[in-house]
Amino acid sequence: MSYAPEDTIVDRAVEIRRDLHMHPELGYEEHRTHDLIVAELRRLGIEHRSGLAGGTGVLAWLPGRDTESAIALRADIDALPIEEETDVAWRSTHPGRMHACGHDGHTAILLGTAANLAARADTLERSVLLVFQPAEEGLAGGKRMVEDGVLDGSVAPMPAARIYGLHGWPGVPEHVVGSRIGPLLAASDRFEIDVVGTGCHAAFPHHGADPVAAAAAITTALSTIVARNCDPLDAAVVSTTIIQAGTGYNVIPNTARIGGTARSLVPEVRDLLERRIEEVAAGVATAHGCRATTRYERGYPVTVNHEEPTSRFREIAIETLGESLVQDVERPFMGGEDFAYYGQRIPACFYILGQQSPDGPEMPPLHAATYDFNDRTIPTGITLMSRLSQEG
Repeated sequence: MSYAPEDTIVDRAVEIRRDLHMHPELGYEEHRTHDLIVAELRRLGIEHRSGLAGGTGVLAWLPGRDTESAIALRADIDALPIEEETDVAWRSTHPGRMHACGHDGHTAILLGTAANLAARADTLERSVLLVFQPAEEGLAGGKRMVEDGVLDGSVAPMPAARIYGLHGWPGVPEHVVGSRIGPLLAASDRFEIDVVGTGCHAAFPHHGADPVAAAAAITTALSTIVARNCDPLDAAVVSTTIIQAGTGYNVIPNTARIGGTARSLVPEVRDLLERRIEEVAAGVATAHGCRATTRYERGYPVTVNHEEPTSRFREIAIETLGESLVQDVERPFMGGEDFAYYGQRIPACFYILGQQSPDGPEMPPLHAATYDFNDRTIPTGITLMSRLSQEG
């Protein structure tokens, strides 16, 4: 069976994508986006439950001949607190907010998939769950969707047997898809370090204990953890991204604050990073006559792709798109993804969808103020998601 969508479905998906791009909403605030999704599902006659995960998540379902279980498809719906710098006609109308990670494209593809499957409702072999998830950008909306029962059959009439999700990827040619078995994206943690010294006049630094100098030394020392404490074959990242201190040019302050992120792919390295960040901060602060208190917050777990659905994804992608448009992702990415929470419950496969146009300039990276999802890849996403829902 061909799962290529009709032109009217693609046109509607593009229209939705651009509408969402014009009206971006942050995590757990996606009320207009939620209402648009619900209105589209009603138009298509698809059963659904709204108001999940704190109010803005939606789960929809299409029964097939097999009503014992379903294949789930997921899209994230939130935007980022970034001032858009594109000049497209559909640029954000909300200052300080934009869809800089392509979630508008992911949502449009899943709604297009819903329309494509609804048009074939009488021929569906497998039941399908459509998961529209809020708050992926650091607020763990996926975890709340799972806790609300979107996978276990307590919301929809059937549980999910496995789940697929996609992410637009600007560094890969358009229409090319890819994935890998095992870790695809890293565990994503954050840390804050408060450095306490003794403030004094900046002209007489020997009268105090300088937390700014200590914070600078801690920042430098943290960068050695991966190089000197981790096995070179184990991927890890420790990045200091925030340093805050002082209010006057002639005053050494009492305190300084450091913040950053740590990324890892295996539990042992995650444990090591947490331990060493605290040890390094405390030791360096003491050497400067100060003291440091570290708070380490574990965020998203590693996004792990299971063997069976990921192998099936590759087979179906090659059959659907051709071998030239399917690539094996050789190494994991160090970004984080809360799709990981679904994979902790059921077999899962997360894959990338290339965005780079062959005849255009180099596409900006994810989270850039000039990023815009490539609408030409929407039919590819709809076609592949539709087929995965039945044969994955």
